Amino acid sequence: MATVVVGYVAKPEGDAALAKAIEEAKLRGAKLVVVNSHRGGAEYDGEAALRTSREIGSVQARLDESGVEYDVRQMVRGFEPSEDLISLAEANDADLIVIGLRKRTPVGKLILGSNAQRILLDAPCPVMAVKA
Repeated sequence: MATVVVGYVAKPEGDAALAKAIEEAKLRGAKLVVVNSHRGGAEYDGEAALRTSREIGSVQARLDESGVEYDVRQMVRGFEPSEDLISLAEANDADLIVIGLRKRTPVGKLILGSNAQRILLDAPCPVMAVKA
């Protein structure tokens, strides 16, 4: 079965990536793997964990409505989100990775975010970048 992997953050770019990934999974008859990755550390306290859990709950409700087969992976391992996304794409033999990009200033367009750049350069499959 084909697999689409999407990086999700509770921001407009994450919502745009999730919407496009659901669309692609339906088109391809693919399973969708949603990856929510946090580095952890002092800023990821109990309150942040509860907030993230609520956000993932709303994502799961959205996925249930979509009708696609899915797996949600919430990771707090100390790695960069790009590392988690790439490793899950490799482990699932992904056909496509979908990521969201935030709007950038004209100067900022010269440089992608470090996670987006790493995914685009190191991904084991095609990457679709979606604007919010």
